[in-house]
Amino acid sequence: MDNASGTDAFYGGIPIFRGFSRLMDPKLYARLPDDWTIGVADIVESTKAIAAQRYKAVNMAGAAVIAAITNALDGREFPFVFGGDGASFAVAPGDLGLAREALAATAAWVKEDLDLAMRVALVPVSAVRAQGLDVRVARFGPSANLSYAMFSGGGLGWAETAMKRGDFAVEAAPPGTQPDLSGLSCRFEEISSSRGVMLSVLVLPAKGVDAGKFRRTIEDIVDIVERSPGAGRPVPSDGPPLRWPPQGVEYEARAARGGSLAKRRAVVLAFTLWAYVIMRFGIRVGNFVPSDYVRQVVENSDFRKYDDGLKMILDCSEELEAELTKRLEAAASAGILRFGLHRQDAAMMTCFVPSAMRSDHVHFIDGARGGYATAATALKAMPI
Repeated sequence: MDNASGTDAFYGGIPIFRGFSRLMDPKLYARLPDDWTIGVADIVESTKAIAAQRYKAVNMAGAAVIAAITNALDGREFPFVFGGDGASFAVAPGDLGLAREALAATAAWVKEDLDLAMRVALVPVSAVRAQGLDVRVARFGPSANLSYAMFSGGGLGWAETAMKRGDFAVEAAPPGTQPDLSGLSCRFEEISSSRGVMLSVLVLPAKGVDAGKFRRTIEDIVDIVERSPGAGRPVPSDGPPLRWPPQGVEYEARAARGGSLAKRRAVVLAFTLWAYVIMRFGIRVGNFVPSDYVRQVVENSDFRKYDDGLKMILDCSEELEAELTKRLEAAASAGILRFGLHRQDAAMMTCFVPSAMRSDHVHFIDGARGGYATAATALKAMPI
């Protein structure tokens, strides 16, 4: 099994499903092959970094994992999920060496350039199944442009816990090692809530809960959101705000390769000014049409996902938040689930755009005042 066929033959063969309300249908999920490996990464003490208002750096670190692996695999599709302060993914045996090098380099870059500690691990699927758990993956298509992976089976959660114990650790590369983060950017401004509150939502199954009960509850929660205006989508139809110079110029300069940081910063400033003018005035450049790109940004945003639990960043009304809270509290009292919610006034977007000429650019959404990481803190405070 060569590198290309190892990843493409399995993941590329999974049918893409439309309609987020179907996410709990077990028939949509395929078991990862036994010889695959799960990659997990997160920021150590991300709560402290968020308390220091370093939300953008934390998100940049999580997105960097996905960018580095994608570039290492020459753009081949593989299943991954962005978690705000980290990321998870899976690779075939032939891609394991490349993934290990990219993970190690990313951990080194995060330490040197973002002044954050990232722990990373590679966990064999066989080790997960030895625990009586599984790793299954589905492909959700939020638009015709691309698909996102969804994970079920409990394996990702176990792998993350094992990583935090120090198991299956990947050592960071030597200082100065630079991953290929081409396409990683954060040029858009924060997205203010237009409906009242930007709500981070995390929902996990309670220990030992009946799978059918949990599935029905998640489907009820998703139905409540689907009936709300815009299904709670946090990115407005005309796209996120764009200004110059962008807030994320320093992070993009640090992610670039070649020359001193001052030189990279100057290059990024010049390029983002050119891009801003094109977007601001709707100037068509060759086959690039700004209005089409903005539409794709909106459609491609990953504001809701499933990886052993439901994760959403919702722009919602106070009434919707109250309805969701009431439903979640009732389900928690019934021993069906555990949840964490976090209110904030805005969301943020971190982008991975290997080519603006393609429609499959990826846009990761998190809350701008703590997001998923703060919601996870609330969840951890609940009884298991």
